[in-house]
Amino acid sequence: MAAEETGREKETPEERKSFGQRLKGIPLHTQILVALLLGALTGPMLGQVAVAIKPLGNAFINLLVMVVVPLIMASLIIGTASLGDLRKLGRIGLKTVTFYLLATAIAVGLGLGAGLLLGPGKGMDESVKDQIVSQYAEDATSRVDQAIAQREKSSIGEFIVRIIPRNPFKAMADTDFLGIIFFALLFGITMTLLEERQRKPLLDVLQGVNDVMIMMVKLVMKVAPIGVFALIASQAAEFGYGMLLTLLKYVSIAIGTMVLFTVTVYPIVLRSIGVSPVLFFKRFYEVFIFAFTTSSSNATLPLNLQVSEEDLGVSKEVASFVLPLGATINMNGTAIYQGVSVIFIAQVAGLTLGVMDLLTVIVMATLASIGAAGVPGIGMITLTLVLTQLGIPLEWIAFVVGVERILDMTRTAVNVTGDTVCAMLVAKTEGELAVPAKDTW
Repeated sequence: MAAEETGREKETPEERKSFGQRLKGIPLHTQILVALLLGALTGPMLGQVAVAIKPLGNAFINLLVMVVVPLIMASLIIGTASLGDLRKLGRIGLKTVTFYLLATAIAVGLGLGAGLLLGPGKGMDESVKDQIVSQYAEDATSRVDQAIAQREKSSIGEFIVRIIPRNPFKAMADTDFLGIIFFALLFGITMTLLEERQRKPLLDVLQGVNDVMIMMVKLVMKVAPIGVFALIASQAAEFGYGMLLTLLKYVSIAIGTMVLFTVTVYPIVLRSIGVSPVLFFKRFYEVFIFAFTTSSSNATLPLNLQVSEEDLGVSKEVASFVLPLGATINMNGTAIYQGVSVIFIAQVAGLTLGVMDLLTVIVMATLASIGAAGVPGIGMITLTLVLTQLGIPLEWIAFVVGVERILDMTRTAVNVTGDTVCAMLVAKTEGELAVPAKDTW
C-alpha cells in the first residue's frame, strides 16, 4: 500500500490528465490534419461503416453554412458602412476586383501552360478510356444537365439581373451569395448617407450579431475533427484509390501547378507589402487545412475572417469587405484546374486547340469563376461552360469526374489563400494592415 501511495505521489499532473484533457492541449489545426489522414487511411478499410458516418460530416458542414449567411450580412454591412467615405469604398472595391481578375487570369494561363508542356492526356490506354467512360458516364450526364441550366443564365444581361434579388430574404434562404452580397453592399452604402445618430444604433446591433456568429463558429469548430474524419473516410470508402492511380499523371500536374502558383505568386505579393511568406503560411495554416478538408470557400469564411483579423493584422473593415467578396468571385485554384483539365480532355479526345482557343479558355475561365458559389463541386460546373464555348462534347467530362474530390479540395485551399492575400494587399495600400510581429517556429 505504501509503495502504491508513493507511486501515486510521484505521478506528475501531466500524467494524471485524461485523454480528453490531453487532446484539448493539441492545436485545432493539428487535430484536423490528423483526422484528415486517419480518414483517408482507414476509409477503405471501414467500408460501409465509413459511408454510414458521412451524415456526421454533412451535419458539420451544415452547421458552418448556417452561420455564413448572417455573418456575411453583418460583416459586409459593418465593413461598408464603417468606411464612411464612398470614394474609399469605391477605391477598395476596385483594388479587390482588379486583383481577383488578374490573379485568376494568371492562374488559368499557368494551368494551360502546364497542360501543354507536360501533356496529361497523352498516351492514355484505350481500355482505361472505356473503363472511365462506363463508370462515370451517368455522373457526367448529370453535370452536363447542370451546365446547360447554368448556361441558360450566363448571358451578361441575365447575370446582371441575377445579381439583384427581388426578395433579399429569399436570397438568404436559398444561400444565393451574389444576391446576399449585393443587398448587403447596398444596405451598407445607404447607411453611410445617414447621420451618425441614426447609423450608430444599427451598427451596434449588427456588431453584436457579428460577434455572436464568430463565437458560434468557435463552438462549432470544436467538433471539426469529427466532421472532417467522417467526410474524408466516407469519400475514401466510396471511391477508393484505384481510379486515382489510372489518372495519376493528370492529378499530379493539376495539383503540382496549384502548389507552384501558391508558393510563387502569393509570396511575391506578400513580400511586396513587407510580410514574410513563412510567417503568413504559419498563421494561415489552420484556414488552409480547413478549406482543403471541407472543399467550401463559404464554409471556411468564418474561420478566415477570424484569422485574418486576429492573427494577420487585417482591419475589420477591409476583411469584412474583401473576404466575403473573394469567397464568391476569386477562384485562382479553380482557374488552374480548368486550364489543366481543358488540355487534358482535349488530348484524350485527340483534339488540337489553337491560339484563339487558348485565349478563349483564359477569358471564359476567368469570367465563369465570377459568381460561382463557393461550395463543393462548383469547379466542375464552370468547366462545362468552358468546354461548351470551345465546342468540346460535354460527355468527355467523364474523364475528370472520378478524381473530382481530391482536386476540389486542393483548389478550394488555393482559392481561400488568394482571398486572404488580397485582403492583406488591400489593407496595406489603405494603411490598415498591422504587419504581424515576427515569431519563430
